[in-house]
Amino acid sequence: MKLTVFSSDGKTSSEKDFAGLPTFEGDKGLQAVKEVVVAINANNRQGTHSTKTRGEVRGGGKKPWRQKGTGRARAGSIRSPLWSGGGVVFGPKPRDYSKKINGKVKSLAFSRALFDRASAGELAVIEQFGAAPSKTKVVSQVVGRIAPKGKILLVDAPFTAETARAARNIGRVSLQEAAKLNTLDLCQYQKIVVSAKALDAIIARVNGGKN
Repeated sequence: MKLTVFSSDGKTSSEKDFAGLPTFEGDKGLQAVKEVVVAINANNRQGTHSTKTRGEVRGGGKKPWRQKGTGRARAGSIRSPLWSGGGVVFGPKPRDYSKKINGKVKSLAFSRALFDRASAGELAVIEQFGAAPSKTKVVSQVVGRIAPKGKILLVDAPFTAETARAARNIGRVSLQEAAKLNTLDLCQYQKIVVSAKALDAIIARVNGGKN
């Protein structure tokens, strides 16, 4: 599969064929992508949300007024869900949202997502990061030449401390190491820029069956 390869400064580019990138036909792997993305988002949820039922809200033990003769509606507690400051009916409680996904499904989803982004021209290669002075302005200019707009993911294996520090203040740019790249990363950015070293690691990972 051919990918666009940019120079370290992003000023020049060429087409290069990369062997080892996954290929798919039809809809194979699309369901796996959906399942893995849902699972990753679910596993990222803390599940610490909590509301109190009428039995857990402090106070309200005394009947606010007598049952009959006042002309008002019957009320047994000021902590009824009908009252402001009362309990919550069927509100959220702490729970575990995590989902387990089979390793083969993860690998299939990763490969399919990688293929889709590459075949759509949304995956670009840069010779290396950090060749130019590691300044935020310089990194922003390089990224701007490769992808003028949209959310960008930069992938290296790994980033140098200087490059990471220079890129972290660019709002539309996120960083990820090749070893930690997952299916959600491949799906949620408009453009993915990987270093040549990172692409080698990703291809080895795909062909090795790791996710």
